[in-house]
Amino acid sequence: MRMLLGLIFPDAGQIFIDGTEFNNSRRHLLGKIGAIIERPDMYGYLTGWENLKMFATLSDKHIKHDRLHEVLEIVGLKGREHDKFKAYSQGMKQRLGIAIALVHKPDLLILDEPTNGLDPQGIAEMRGLIRSLSRDHGKTILISSHLLYEIEQVATSMIVLHKGRKVTEGKVNDLLNPDETLVDITMTGNAGPVIAGSQWAAGLVAQGDNSFTFKMNPAHIPALNRWLVGEGIDVAEIRSRHSLEAYFLSLTDDSITAHRAV
Repeated sequence: MRMLLGLIFPDAGQIFIDGTEFNNSRRHLLGKIGAIIERPDMYGYLTGWENLKMFATLSDKHIKHDRLHEVLEIVGLKGREHDKFKAYSQGMKQRLGIAIALVHKPDLLILDEPTNGLDPQGIAEMRGLIRSLSRDHGKTILISSHLLYEIEQVATSMIVLHKGRKVTEGKVNDLLNPDETLVDITMTGNAGPVIAGSQWAAGLVAQGDNSFTFKMNPAHIPALNRWLVGEGIDVAEIRSRHSLEAYFLSLTDDSITAHRAV
């Protein structure tokens, strides 16, 4: 990501952004990129508005106040722009950083660990913002994160890196094996013994008092549900989820290595 921003230089190879070689058009291409690397650092004694305005003046573009109001609306900070930055929560700081990255209307947004340090509500809000920027504002977003579940929630394409090398890349739906999908089922009654003596026991990977997790293709969920009801077991909830972590580990040898997804 630092290479894409011209902060460090590659030992070999070339970088192309939107079909243009980076080194030959560095100034032009940087004008089309917005980024947050690690965490946004701003002046705590200034308000959100003052920080945003100051960074906007650093751009070569003449950014009007209407645009500042617009990006604050986009990131959900409208009404809080005159609070001191030091009084912001971590999630608000992240969103102000994204506002600064958006202020010059970039085509490409680069976010490094955008949910790092956020509480569950902040993570959900950031996830919604990222989706909105892509869907509603037409931004191409490059995200780096070790939170595999979050990557699965927002990414359409993925690159897996292991020890600094690319392991694989492609569309998320194409890379994830449907047979590795985890299906969580909440049931009532004594379902354990019934499942243990059935054909479905081979796919059972975890169970609690009333919760059971199967590894299976989602296409088989209706059949499993019909069978459970037929056995007199009440099904309260069925939820499927891809095991992105299992996919990572299937591609790498060291399960304790820090994995990075883009």
